[in-house]
Amino acid sequence: MSRLTPFARILIVMAIVAAIFFGVKKFFPGVIGGGGDTATTEDTTAPPADDATTTTGSETTTPTDNSGGSTTTTTTSSFNYTAPEPVNGTKKGVVELGATGFNSFIISVDAQKNWKLEKADYGSSLLYESMTNDAEVTAGLKNYISNMLAFGVGGKDIHFVISSGAQKVEVTKKIIAALKKMNYFVNTVTPEQEGQLALKSVLPASYNDKAFVVDIGSGNTKISWIQGNSVIGKEAYGAKYFQKNITDDAAYQNAAAMAKGVPSGQRGTCFIIGGVPFELAKQGRNGKERYTVLKAPGDYTADGDKQKAGINIYNAIAEATGCKEFVFDWDANFTIGFLLTL
Repeated sequence: MSRLTPFARILIVMAIVAAIFFGVKKFFPGVIGGGGDTATTEDTTAPPADDATTTTGSETTTPTDNSGGSTTTTTTSSFNYTAPEPVNGTKKGVVELGATGFNSFIISVDAQKNWKLEKADYGSSLLYESMTNDAEVTAGLKNYISNMLAFGVGGKDIHFVISSGAQKVEVTKKIIAALKKMNYFVNTVTPEQEGQLALKSVLPASYNDKAFVVDIGSGNTKISWIQGNSVIGKEAYGAKYFQKNITDDAAYQNAAAMAKGVPSGQRGTCFIIGGVPFELAKQGRNGKERYTVLKAPGDYTADGDKQKAGINIYNAIAEATGCKEFVFDWDANFTIGFLLTL
């Protein structure tokens, strides 16, 4: 070694160190890299946007943050049912005079009572805001009728139904009088009949013996189900019960008492319609699906007194029946059930 130059000595030392390094890496891979796995694969999966949610199948999980809060999980599901389409259907129209305004619906319906919603128009509190005199009532009604005629509904196939809640509103008398002058017959329904008609429009035949129906309206709530050859309908407070100085607890107990009448074998699924369920379903609708499964009542944050009251009623029914699947139907309405009885 004494004959080697300093540079040669450095090269020899570097070669020895390199040999030791690669030997250790080959036979003792855990030593190099701090004792990690033998192979490391880079995770190229993009994180959820804004770390909001991770969705797998039908379960949506909100990740736990770093502040020590707990993870909350909400399970949602889809309702896999397709309503039969009408064959050679006839267009029929109905105008609903509800407690908070006019709604109109046009359907195609065949001889087997298979139906499809062709057009729907929802009013904006017309009973309270616009129709203050006979002239305005008549003008509003003619507008609804002309729109239906233009859509292809025959004059004899246009019908008017006064909801049970609207019958308690004073201006309804003006509307009924105006319709009679226009030679239209006005159909009135009781809360029990309203619940029965809602069931006809929303309950699929295959669910007759295993489901029930709820319609949460502003003026009242209707709960109905099939029992033998009959349709049973019950009435509870509506989503504006607070305007009548009815407490949340009283409304809860009232709805729960009515819901307890649903037979135990028909509590697996509830088909639900009405104003507040509509607002809740909007928060979770997938595209243009006809059926949206609602979340549990406790998973919603109320926006306003009416929603708060409606969720209270929804919660009472859910807890009284133990039902876990509430399915909102975007097309159904009790007045469509009326058309199906003609």
